[in-house]
Amino acid sequence: MEIIKLLEEALPAGRVVVTDQVRREHAHDYWALEAIRDLGGSPAPAPVCVVYPESTAEVSSVLQLASRSGTAVVPYGLGSGVCGGVRPGADAMVVDLSRMDQVLELSDQALTCRVQPGLRGSDFEAHLEGHGLTLGHFPQSIAVSSVGGWVATRASGQFSTRYGNTEDMVLSLECVLPDGTIVNTFPSPRSATGPDLKSLLLGSEGTLGIITEITFKCWPKHAFRSGRAYRLPTWNDGLEITRQILRDGWRPAVLRLYDGIEAQRNFGEWVPEPEPLLLVMTEGSEAMRPALELELSALEKSCLAHGGEDLGSEPLDHWMGHRNSVPSWDDLLKAGLVVDTIEVAATWDRILPLYEAVTAAIMEVPGILVASGHTSHAYTTGVNIYFTFVGQSEDAAEQERIYSAAWEAAMQSSIKAGATIAHHHGIGRVRRDHLPQEHGAGGMTLLRALKAAMDPDGILNPDVLIASKE
Repeated sequence: MEIIKLLEEALPAGRVVVTDQVRREHAHDYWALEAIRDLGGSPAPAPVCVVYPESTAEVSSVLQLASRSGTAVVPYGLGSGVCGGVRPGADAMVVDLSRMDQVLELSDQALTCRVQPGLRGSDFEAHLEGHGLTLGHFPQSIAVSSVGGWVATRASGQFSTRYGNTEDMVLSLECVLPDGTIVNTFPSPRSATGPDLKSLLLGSEGTLGIITEITFKCWPKHAFRSGRAYRLPTWNDGLEITRQILRDGWRPAVLRLYDGIEAQRNFGEWVPEPEPLLLVMTEGSEAMRPALELELSALEKSCLAHGGEDLGSEPLDHWMGHRNSVPSWDDLLKAGLVVDTIEVAATWDRILPLYEAVTAAIMEVPGILVASGHTSHAYTTGVNIYFTFVGQSEDAAEQERIYSAAWEAAMQSSIKAGATIAHHHGIGRVRRDHLPQEHGAGGMTLLRALKAAMDPDGILNPDVLIASKE
């Protein structure tokens, strides 16, 4: 194709790869539906080529050529997304940012670190820890996801109740627009210079520009950490404990509530029967130890007041040691199990009806064995619920039907319950058609106008967030 020739002429040798294996590896991300289709013999088409830029200038050159030729471009980090945010098709190119993986600047005094987007999350955290710092961002995918992917999807980490989410951690961004223009937002602790331009890119999932640098806010590495687990009489007791602790101003790093099904499944040694379990953990500097011990005391008092049983620290230690270990989609599907997670969020006054409505709706889907949930990101105004469903079939077509029906049931019941349809995994394709129900006609008009202004030819990640037919 002409675009391959143009790219090879403009970039250093080795940047443009057209081998079948590499193209196939970039045909989609880690969306469970793609795994079902792959095993069922209907894989996604491979892109025309994969480009590996190593600088912002090279990204700009790639996008200029793509814009002139009308070639679609799909940005790619490490491919860990689970919502179908990567599916380039046979006429698009993939821009793989994994070679842009350097730490560019670190300031202990300012507690900031400037990095390239392809940096692996676990490598970033290890670098910070080597300097006595932490980002405080620990998604389950930390070892297989890139920092640019975190920004593109507005990711959350397991310690978010203390450290915040991605949007709280980003100080400034560098981005290349579809026509090759390079934009740098100003690195300041706060600014009142009109709309926050970096917020246009947070959560944009590669549809408005390609992020090429990120300056993150960091924290001193904790010196004190402690926590426990409590078995509780009811799910609602756990919700009320979580709500009140945050309302009182405490901010533990971990505050995770599992329903009875998930508590028994994940902590059967301590919860042999299906009873809710709350994990609590606090951490901070040695100077903060007295306050952190008071935080733990407040949590203990609340749990015991609600009839909770102190299980000690072993369940928490077990979770800390295994929290990122999950079976692959292929292993589950080959065992005849259709599994996925769906994270939504709602305000406190809606959260109990949300949990009941979503689990009930998923259980009505033929082929579903179980629907369960846990909370993992809590706020003074509300909390997320991370739903898990498990269905059973060994037929690929039936697996896809179960998968799609479970998602449809979860999305529709979440919308009716007044929840947001996505807390931290993003939209991609799996949620795209439900987005208008959350944003409304006016919100979608604004989103389409933004896309048209920044990407008038529609070359960046088509069919993500907004369907191309709209």
